[in-house]
Amino acid sequence: MIEMRRVVEDSRSGTETKTETKETKVETAEISIDPRTIELCVRCGTCRSVCPAFEVLGWESKNTRGRVMVAKALGEGLAPDASVLDSLNTCTTCGICAAKCPAGANPPAIVQSARMGLVSQGVMTEAQAGFRTRIAESGNTFGEGGDRLGWLSDPDREGLKESSDLVYFVGCLDSYRYPEVAKKTFDLLKRFGATLLPEEVCCGSPLIRTGSDAGKFVDRNLRQIKMIGAKTVITGCAGCYSTLKKDYPPEFEVVSVPEFLAEHLAELDLRRLDLTVTYHDPCHLGRGSGIFDPPREVIKAICRLEEMRSNRQDARCCGGGGGVRAGYPDLSLEIAKLRLQDVPAGVDAIVSCCPLCIRNLSDASSEVEVIDLVDLVERAIVPP
Repeated sequence: MIEMRRVVEDSRSGTETKTETKETKVETAEISIDPRTIELCVRCGTCRSVCPAFEVLGWESKNTRGRVMVAKALGEGLAPDASVLDSLNTCTTCGICAAKCPAGANPPAIVQSARMGLVSQGVMTEAQAGFRTRIAESGNTFGEGGDRLGWLSDPDREGLKESSDLVYFVGCLDSYRYPEVAKKTFDLLKRFGATLLPEEVCCGSPLIRTGSDAGKFVDRNLRQIKMIGAKTVITGCAGCYSTLKKDYPPEFEVVSVPEFLAEHLAELDLRRLDLTVTYHDPCHLGRGSGIFDPPREVIKAICRLEEMRSNRQDARCCGGGGGVRAGYPDLSLEIAKLRLQDVPAGVDAIVSCCPLCIRNLSDASSEVEVIDLVDLVERAIVPP
């Protein structure tokens, strides 16, 4: 017996209208995963040494190898229960297992396929169902009903360009939880002619990572990008970057904020600050997309950089991704605390380029300030 969430759709509009919860016995689950992807795993256990969830929980079912075996069993007819859902949904999709796998397996892709197969049959956790409901009803991960551009000043709102080569995609977290970062970022980017999507919605990352379809939201954002005529979409969120880059049609260039700032350093007129900071590589931006040097170039143009004990390709996860922060907050916080052990002593701040990483590390740290790269840049800009 497991708790299943069933999403009931309005037959006329296809929108989600309510969610029913009930105890249901699931005899079997038809999960279609290419067996070749699973058989790449040779059960060597290399992933056990790097999986952030396993480091905290210690159970075979809560590490990469165990999850691959769970996915395999589902494909062979295993009936999903609560332990199966916990196994699959405690994965942060950080990708360090795939980076270290000597056989070339891609466990996060297997986990996401298994999640999607179960969700398509109405089998999901409360957190997964929550994402679906909130994003369907409000267009953002928090279920916020307020103006997504509420951080934008009236003069900036009135002066928004209806067409531009550059669009700043803000994302849910900066729109609703870090509006000051959104404003600082747009203040920088509008110097170069960037505009905003008038009706931006969630990029779809939380849905895709947790097994749901994000096509409706992808299409809505894509229509606006085309309407504006943008050739480049710039974003300051690692999850948004990965999704825009890999899950949207390749009809425009996707650039992260650190890449854009590094390319335009000479035009920013920055002064040196007497600070020492360290940098946390977001999983989806660093290991997942290979963006390591640009944020470091920006930091080094401003102040001293002291690297974390594990960094770049080997950087440990903050614990927030893959729906883990929403579904398993205690686990997420413990993973963040382990990441903070990598922080060098005596630094003035931890800098990152992902609002989810910043949120999770901030919640786990009371000693060191965690800031966005844009915060650091804003402090260093020479006043007019």
